[in-house]
Amino acid sequence: MPTYQYKCKECGITFEHFQHFSEEPLRLCPECEGPVYRVIQPVGVIFKGSGFYVTDHKGSASNLLPKTDKEPKPEAAPGAEAAEAKAPATETAKTKSEA
Repeated sequence: MPTYQYKCKECGITFEHFQHFSEEPLRLCPECEGPVYRVIQPVGVIFKGSGFYVTDHKGSASNLLPKTDKEPKPEAAPGAEAAEAKAPATETAKTKSEA
């Protein structure tokens, strides 16, 4: 159920009232029974996700730039390549002995 904010034209107080969309707006102030009107309040909306343009959500300048690899990938140690080549061979040997 939405919360509406009202302001009295006579005494100037503001108050909130819970009511359905289909209900008629309030007409009388609860304090002085003077005429009241609804105060329109801004709603905070944040557009996030891949379905929006960059200009829809103001982010930092780093978010506006395209992503690139800034850091070079670490190089493998010379002995690591030999260890990787041996690993698949030992796995196939284990599967043959298990069968």
